[in-house]
Amino acid sequence: MADPITQSENQKVGAVLVVGAGIGGMQASLDLAEAGFKVYLLDRAPAIGGRMAQLDKTFPTNDCAMCIMSPKLVETGRHLNIEIITTADLEKVEGEPGNFTATIRQHPRYVDTKKCTGCGDCAAKCPIPLLDEFNAGMMSRKAIYKLYPQAIPNAFAIEKRGVAPCKDACPAHQRAQGYVALIREKRFADAYRVIKEDNPFPSICGRVCIAKCETQCNRGTHDAPVAIRDLKRFVADWHWNQSTVDSQQATVNSVPISNFQSLRDASQSPTSRIAIVGSGPAGMTCAADLARQGYHVTVLEANSVAGGMMRVGVPNFRLPHDRVQKEIDDILALGVDLKLNTRVEDVEKLFADGYNAVFFAAGSHKGRKLPIPNADHPDVIVSLDFLRDVSLVIEPNQLAIENPKSKISVFSFSAAARLRWMRRQPRGDSVRQALRWRVSNRATRCPRRKKTWNKSSKKALAFIRRVRSSKLL
Repeated sequence: MADPITQSENQKVGAVLVVGAGIGGMQASLDLAEAGFKVYLLDRAPAIGGRMAQLDKTFPTNDCAMCIMSPKLVETGRHLNIEIITTADLEKVEGEPGNFTATIRQHPRYVDTKKCTGCGDCAAKCPIPLLDEFNAGMMSRKAIYKLYPQAIPNAFAIEKRGVAPCKDACPAHQRAQGYVALIREKRFADAYRVIKEDNPFPSICGRVCIAKCETQCNRGTHDAPVAIRDLKRFVADWHWNQSTVDSQQATVNSVPISNFQSLRDASQSPTSRIAIVGSGPAGMTCAADLARQGYHVTVLEANSVAGGMMRVGVPNFRLPHDRVQKEIDDILALGVDLKLNTRVEDVEKLFADGYNAVFFAAGSHKGRKLPIPNADHPDVIVSLDFLRDVSLVIEPNQLAIENPKSKISVFSFSAAARLRWMRRQPRGDSVRQALRWRVSNRATRCPRRKKTWNKSSKKALAFIRRVRSSKLL
């Protein structure tokens, strides 16, 4: 930014730019200010004082450096003719004596000096430790800091060293370095809040994310990258357990919509209605963001369950359906309306129904077969169709037996669902023999010793026996 300290051409300016706010720069600024000049005191650091502020004693009198400099710090900060410019660099100076133009680059401080009281509560909560360059790296400080206790301006500043490679690699730009630091401090509730600010699906991403952040982690150049995905899953599971044990402890959910609406005047709240086609991760994330801004959002889903491919494209043992539903319920709690079994055939009809905008996030639910011979054979099953059939046909309590000592696996019921699906298809002897082997050798293998079966287990076993006795085999 160009500092406006010049006037028209051929007119001398009664202002002085002093570059460097050490003891010499402060004394020069005070002398010029007392002479009636407007002084701009520029320094790269977040506070004035320079090198002398780092000294304990001064040569040759062995006096206390801060005792000598403190009165000048206070006087420089209070003088009406001195304007202090910190965290800035001088890029170039143009013009002639008496009429110069200075170009100054102002770096962000991330803290409003007019509002900061210098209490230090922010530094006490900050989870990021860094080496303190002011103390020659012999001590540590936080990412938000005040250069030294007597610093002028008496305000904190945040040091940001560019963009974290993990955040830059993440498609959602998740601030992984933030919640990883909070987990290190064992502040799991705060870590969950940080995740939910950028990502409404921490449980899902903690299980099925491809973790591009870990491939770009700088720690990987030393030994191994930080297990960012596993840490996210840990925090999500911690929140799940806390909510399950005691609902009163579940205070780490997303901020409710009422809190967001209270930040703005009711008359300024948007009245637009927005329709979102598809309840997958893109559609529900868009719904959450719009709901936080006060919009009236309606999600239209063609399936009987919400979640898109998260719900019907990933098996339950890989991504538990109850976790998906819990995070969808958190979004619906923001005031989002969800309409299931509602297929959208005409987008123009949505506008005719009163919606002001439509976000189309239908996803890609149609599978593709390999370009090989006999790919169109009736016995060739498309993977997405099979996964969707398993998710929608089999009831949730049939996907796994609640008895932890049972040897019947989830695969048993996936095979049973496949049998139910293939009843509608023409099939040959080879397929029938293969399915007979699967059911007889895997789906009905039970422990020999006597066990106590619960109601869900008996229901599942009865279903498999009906499959074995069907005409298919």
